[in-house]
Amino acid sequence: MTQRFIIERLLAPRSVSVIGAATPEAARVMANLQAGGFRGEILPEGQAPDLAVITSLPSQVPADLRALAAIGGATAVVTSQAPDLGALARETGLRILGPSSFGVAAPLLGLNASLSHMALPPGHIALVTQSASLARAVVDWAGPNGVGFSHVVGIGGNGDVGFALVLDYLSRDPDTRLILLDIRHVRNRRAFISAARAASRLRPVVALRPGGRLLDPSGRSDAVFEAALSRAGVLPVRGLEAFLAAAETLSRSRPLRGEAMAVVTNAIGPGRLAADAALQAGIRLAILPQGAQAGLTASLPADLIYGLIYAGSAAPTDVASIAAMVSAVPEVGGVLVLLSPTGAGDAAAIESVIAAGHTAKLPLLTCVMGETSGAGHRRRLAEAGLPAFATPEQAVQGFAHLLRDRHARQAARELPPSRVLEDVADHFTSHARIEAALAAGRMALTRSESLEVLACYGLPFGTDAPEGAAVWARVQVHDDAIFGPAIGFSSPPDSVACYDLPPLNLPLALALARKAGLHETADADAAAQALVRISQLLIDAPQIDQLGIDRLRLSPGGPSVLDAAIWLRPEGGRAMLAIPPYPEQLSAMWSHGGEDFLIRPIRPEDAAAHGAFVARVPPEDLRYRFFSALRQVAPEQMARLTQIDYEREMAFIAVRQRDQATVGVARLVRELDAGHGEFAILVQPDCKGGGLARHLMERLIGWAASQGIGVIAGQVLADNQKMLGFMRRMGFTIRRLPEDADIVEATLTVAPRV
Repeated sequence: MTQRFIIERLLAPRSVSVIGAATPEAARVMANLQAGGFRGEILPEGQAPDLAVITSLPSQVPADLRALAAIGGATAVVTSQAPDLGALARETGLRILGPSSFGVAAPLLGLNASLSHMALPPGHIALVTQSASLARAVVDWAGPNGVGFSHVVGIGGNGDVGFALVLDYLSRDPDTRLILLDIRHVRNRRAFISAARAASRLRPVVALRPGGRLLDPSGRSDAVFEAALSRAGVLPVRGLEAFLAAAETLSRSRPLRGEAMAVVTNAIGPGRLAADAALQAGIRLAILPQGAQAGLTASLPADLIYGLIYAGSAAPTDVASIAAMVSAVPEVGGVLVLLSPTGAGDAAAIESVIAAGHTAKLPLLTCVMGETSGAGHRRRLAEAGLPAFATPEQAVQGFAHLLRDRHARQAARELPPSRVLEDVADHFTSHARIEAALAAGRMALTRSESLEVLACYGLPFGTDAPEGAAVWARVQVHDDAIFGPAIGFSSPPDSVACYDLPPLNLPLALALARKAGLHETADADAAAQALVRISQLLIDAPQIDQLGIDRLRLSPGGPSVLDAAIWLRPEGGRAMLAIPPYPEQLSAMWSHGGEDFLIRPIRPEDAAAHGAFVARVPPEDLRYRFFSALRQVAPEQMARLTQIDYEREMAFIAVRQRDQATVGVARLVRELDAGHGEFAILVQPDCKGGGLARHLMERLIGWAASQGIGVIAGQVLADNQKMLGFMRRMGFTIRRLPEDADIVEATLTVAPRV
């Protein structure tokens, strides 16, 4: 069995050595290590460290890696342009960052094993980057803007350890509150999407893709990239300015409570600029309900102008008082406080805004205009942890970032099953047409065959309609080099296409139709129906390489097709979706003792039922499961338990049919890039002793076998004798952990499925 990869040795090492002492890069890394106050050991060459930073010339790197492996080294960072690190990693058993890596830094641990030109301030932002020069630019920007780092990780050329493993680590790191990604290429689409979804469940993730247009001037690749990131809950941005602005906003703001922005200002003109910028960006301005308006104007000198609340300039602290009152109105999603310089009272106004921002339950963004006095006030706001902007337009853009982050994280919670449609007219015929073409050596269906296949999925051939009688759209499906099948939709047909990835359900398809400009309900609904049906076809027929519908007719009677073409992959070729569907096929009924249970994978909407289940479990059982005296599960932890990614984790729940209550769960989390998984199981007392726990574990072991997981293990408190007996009966091997006498490990070797 291969040695288990412990990523902490790479990202939180206890010992570091620098190999390649003759190079300037080695001198810089060593100086950074010594200046950073690293609390571990800096070892000389020849001793086995947790992490080795290899700064040798490219030709020397293979020999250095082999020598490191021979003395028992674990992980390495390669700063030079050494070729084929993936093959070297497989040969040596080392896990490697690079080539051309910026290095690794964890300032909260005093670790700076990087090529940084300056000290890295500690904080709560993680930067994961492929470009060393961009890393230096972000580090240089951070200090004056009051930003610090939990980690800086140089992926470099992504030869071995890539984004997925690093994101997997950062998703569990309590010190990381925001993740910034500089990302040009993804090696494993499913692993990346899986890890990004896990990370974005509990913290914002922002991504920048330098050079996307250079690689594909049409912009199509960038559009697919952004669609894939959004489905993973990641906020994609364009340009370094937007990247840094998103970091400024998301690192200091609470999540939006809703989608409407209230503007509170001491200056009408700048307030109007903010309102114009918001409306141009499609941001809704909050209109306070009558009761809130009356309460506000009765207690403070506020003037309500459409979309604005003018506080006047007589009392500097009135702006903050009004912002605090407005933040309590449920119809308001976030507040922008906009201040124009007035003189001596400005400092008091700033301090009152800081106090309001710390008590508000929603985002409070600030804009202080001017440079002579305004720059100092913005620094004070940033030091106090509030996002601060110099112009109304920048502040509105900050709100737009919060809004887009909210939409991306909502999209990540959508889990379409593999079977969205139940009314497919003739799956057999569509399959037969595709297989017949492949058997004849044809890589494309004829026009009539293409129309017939689409008709099998509820998209019939239509007839041309009189001018103005229908809305026309265009659909283009192509295989993106990084993320696989992507669906492009445009209406009118000659407009720029908007993209999303299959699988689509109706909410996702409707969002795509509206993004493409269809705002009339009937037109958008017809487009969503068509997009869901095309998505279902792509799931059912992975032989399809491209699909084009140049004239898709949208009418109240439903969508129809006037012209279409379908191209196929070579025989044996199959598409691999970047986002696997919800595994509904794993749901099954199980009965025992007159009780019926539905055993199925957990879903995000199970959060309330799962919370009620945990509340019914006795404290002692919770201590055995969570290793602590848990009274209730925090919302963040409940999100982690119910919003899982089925490529890397499985949680089978038992739903009792007579009351639809969740009564048990068995969970297995696999390690990325390894054949290991860690399990846990919990069953409420009145369902114990009837075989439910055994059945849940058997389902979990079966899933592990189907995924190629060779070993599953779980840690059990040594005094949990009932659980240990159960594990032994299931065939697990029990061993004590030498580092902790209170915990034992139960391990099972899983027989592969043939």
